[in-house]
Amino acid sequence: MFCSEEIAMTEQGRNWEDVVFATDHFSSALTRAVRRGRLRRLARGIYTGDLTSDPGAIVLRNLWSIVAHEFPGAVISDRSVPSGGMPKVGLLFVVHDRQRPVTLPGVEIVPRVGPGHVEGDMELPEGIWISSTERSLLDNLAPARSTMRHRRTLTQAEIEDWIELLLQQRGEAGLNALRDRARSIAPKLGREREFTNLNRLISAALMTRDDVTASSLTLAARLEGSPFDAARISLFEGLASYLLDVAPLTMPALETDKARRALLPFYEAYFSNFIEGTEFTLDEAADICFERHVPPSRPADAHDILGTFEIVSDTAEMMRTPEDPDELEALLRSRHAILMTSRPENRPGAFKTVANRAGSTLFVQPDLVSGTLRRGFDLGRELTSPFARAAYLMFLVAEVHPFSDGNGRIARVMMNAELEAAGEIRIIIPTVYRSNYLSALSAVSHGGYFQAFDAMLTFAWRWTARVDFTDRRSAEHDLTVTNALRSSVEADAVGVRLVMPG
Repeated sequence: MFCSEEIAMTEQGRNWEDVVFATDHFSSALTRAVRRGRLRRLARGIYTGDLTSDPGAIVLRNLWSIVAHEFPGAVISDRSVPSGGMPKVGLLFVVHDRQRPVTLPGVEIVPRVGPGHVEGDMELPEGIWISSTERSLLDNLAPARSTMRHRRTLTQAEIEDWIELLLQQRGEAGLNALRDRARSIAPKLGREREFTNLNRLISAALMTRDDVTASSLTLAARLEGSPFDAARISLFEGLASYLLDVAPLTMPALETDKARRALLPFYEAYFSNFIEGTEFTLDEAADICFERHVPPSRPADAHDILGTFEIVSDTAEMMRTPEDPDELEALLRSRHAILMTSRPENRPGAFKTVANRAGSTLFVQPDLVSGTLRRGFDLGRELTSPFARAAYLMFLVAEVHPFSDGNGRIARVMMNAELEAAGEIRIIIPTVYRSNYLSALSAVSHGGYFQAFDAMLTFAWRWTARVDFTDRRSAEHDLTVTNALRSSVEADAVGVRLVMPG
């Protein structure tokens, strides 16, 4: 009765599921469905009712269901754990008594014999598990088989990188707690020897032993006293590579146009503070910068604008650019000290001691600031175009966020110093362009969208070059007609954008 009923449903054009297992249906019904083009075979005993999607995509979105069916109670293990149970280079490693791999479009599930789930492993849907971090570290430290298409375990350098990342994410207490859990489960897994090695590496990362020779750059840097944020370094490497491939732009600050730039530093300081929330009218800002009139009700805010103006209006100061990491740190500290002179609570000239964030972006941890700045600076050494160097250095400082406050302003100062020293027009980010600016920075931070960042800065550069900064009358006429003074929030709501003068 069941067989004939199922066949009848197939004859009527049954809607088959994303993944269909042969063990759940009569073979005759599956055969008819495949023959009539209502099912596709993915692997032996595994079919799909999705007749249009890429088979590899179908497998990925149903991967854990497939694992649970083919390897009931399996534990995702080895080098598959750091990627969250998703396959790397087309392989997913599991612990299970079944010894034969399952090959699917885009993925091969490779089992090995070993203990089932233990304390700390996380249960996933459909009754499978993923190894805990401590178990995975122990398993990855086991000797690797060299006959496989790809090695099952992480390399020594990859393990060290992982330990360094865990230290950055969890801190010393968290890494010590992980070591304690690893010590507890090692006998259950038969990994006592691997725990000895793990203990040695964690002790080295925590700087409690000095007899370890590091295989990875991250651990080596920590042992040398200059740890860095590896994810940020990868991001800076990508940006530098992108900027190297882009045709160099130029916007020379011609001597014949010098009068048109007379008040550019004033508006540079004004807008750089306004987009950070330090809001004054242009008249108030002019009194602060040119008359040194500090409103008694807002002395700190006034000194923020005044400090920025003192830096950007000093041509000699703006001609100073870093030639090496030491000079980079020295310039950042000295300029920050001027900017934050009226805010001692923000430790003028000193790098942050507490982690900071903006929205969903958590910036570089305090103990990684110096190492990340220095290594990041070295990655940009090949950039010769003034615009590329300026854009890179601005993003480097903004992304590291080395100070407790004032990072955006300092990043833009460093950018414009590169341009000034090269005889190029500076870049101003006006109020109406704030959302574009922050969105472009975020797009690089979270997605590596370098082109959007490049396009944003290039437009702001061209706009700045066309504004007449001869005096307040000419400048504010251009700022008004180009919408530069509009609030970015209000402008976005009504569809107003920054436009070119004229």
